[in-house]
Amino acid sequence: MTAETSQTLDRGLRVLKLLADTDHGLTVTELSNKLGVNRTVVYRLLATLEQHALVRRDLGGRARVGLGVLRLGRQVHPLVREAALPALRSLAEDIGATAHLTLVDGSDALAVAVVEPTWTDYHVAYRAGFRHPLDRGAAGRAILSARQTTEAGHPGYTLTHGELEAGASGAAAPLVGVSGVEGSVGVVMLADAVPERVGPRVLDAAREVADALR
Repeated sequence: MTAETSQTLDRGLRVLKLLADTDHGLTVTELSNKLGVNRTVVYRLLATLEQHALVRRDLGGRARVGLGVLRLGRQVHPLVREAALPALRSLAEDIGATAHLTLVDGSDALAVAVVEPTWTDYHVAYRAGFRHPLDRGAAGRAILSARQTTEAGHPGYTLTHGELEAGASGAAAPLVGVSGVEGSVGVVMLADAVPERVGPRVLDAAREVADALR
């Protein structure tokens, strides 16, 4: 800790991170051990976070992330969208296909930013807010591939055809190395197959967006 930082705020944020990393919650004792502070400090931290609905405690006394975090999370999408738009515009114009940024929303893939090319005679209509299961479509499959990739290598791009719309093909690559953001960048086009150069170009765009979000 430095003179410019708040120890209490730091501990509170560490509590939220610890709770976010568990599905079954943590007890006061467990949090006390992980933080290296006494139980009284943990009680005070939890009481403050509960007042803001950032933490809730179940009947067994285990602390979990509260619904207030969702309200904060809704503000993340506009910030992520703004950071991604330059790379998406470049991708859409270069490929001549609709480009999109997709983030995980529960068990779904949610398109949070979409850019359509300006010079094509026709292209796939794809709107922000469109959602689909993670295991269907290039955007969701790219995200799942990143989850399954080991430290031995980095995930590449994913190609699909006709999974979300008849006659449409997609290519997507996951965002890699962005803390707290799980998503992908991709394009969708009316074609029987994705041209060879599209996959690597999508991969480059995903790296550009990841760099903008770091």
